[in-house]
Amino acid sequence: MPEQSHEPEGAIAGTGMGGGIDLATSEAATLEKTPGGPQGTGPAAKPRSLWSDAWRDLRRNPVFVVSALVILFLLVISVRPSLITSGNPLQCELARSQEGARAGHLFGFDGQGCDVYTRTVYGARASVTVGVCATLGVALLGSVLGGLAGFFGGAWDAILSRTTDVFFAIPVVLGGLVLLSVVTSNTVWPVVGFMVLLGWPQISRIARGSVITVKQNDYVQAARALGASNSRILLRHIAPNAVAPVIVVATIALGTYIALEATLSYLGVGLKPPSVSWGIDISAASPYIRNAPHALLWPSGALAVTVLAFIMLGDAVRDALDPKLR
Repeated sequence: MPEQSHEPEGAIAGTGMGGGIDLATSEAATLEKTPGGPQGTGPAAKPRSLWSDAWRDLRRNPVFVVSALVILFLLVISVRPSLITSGNPLQCELARSQEGARAGHLFGFDGQGCDVYTRTVYGARASVTVGVCATLGVALLGSVLGGLAGFFGGAWDAILSRTTDVFFAIPVVLGGLVLLSVVTSNTVWPVVGFMVLLGWPQISRIARGSVITVKQNDYVQAARALGASNSRILLRHIAPNAVAPVIVVATIALGTYIALEATLSYLGVGLKPPSVSWGIDISAASPYIRNAPHALLWPSGALAVTVLAFIMLGDAVRDALDPKLR
């Protein structure tokens, strides 16, 4: 009988191509136990959460990268507009009214002789401030009210549902014309307050539905059976798992609020001079669009790019957080 060789187990691993590679048993075990192994599938691999998976997908999404870079640039110039312009948006010379582009003034001048480039840069501050503050206020108020209604139900849920129906029946632009027409302040806060007042019902319904879905999961029922308080269940178990739809809707709505601020300012009830806003500049440039189209083109283009960037960001976040799209 031919003599059989006794090789140490796992010492030789076939390559499937007529050859072999040395692989000690300890090395194989080490490779198997490496977190994730080569592909992140080892038995000791740490399971990824929804947020880590979403962040991984977002980093690979060119739509998210481009929109995030545009938004980052807008945030920087909103805080420090002097980084890219040294002009004063309120310094105007009537002698240069409606002049086109020239050296040192790339966007030309508007009807009052103000530098369009400087006013376009400074206009980002008002629009971004209104959009961010309104989104934070709407998300906070709507999430709290909707989350509590979805968790407790009963009369509180019924009252909130009927209240949101009333607010949904109010046209946003018409409501702005009525409510803001009596405001004389030149700051952004009346506009932000109006948007929060009429914007929270949408977020509240999203939060309510998400909480109702999450609270039926087994881990929530187990926490309740173990004697966890309502506040602990809400903060530790429901809120982290129900907040994703709210983030998606709020991110998309941010661009809508920026466009709404420009619309109200264009109609004369939003921000008012001497405040610098894209809506104010668009309104001022509309009467002489044939003679000086550049005065209308640049603030309109900046507004369109900003709104598009936030909508694209919201779409990318939605795709990353929605398990059905994976």
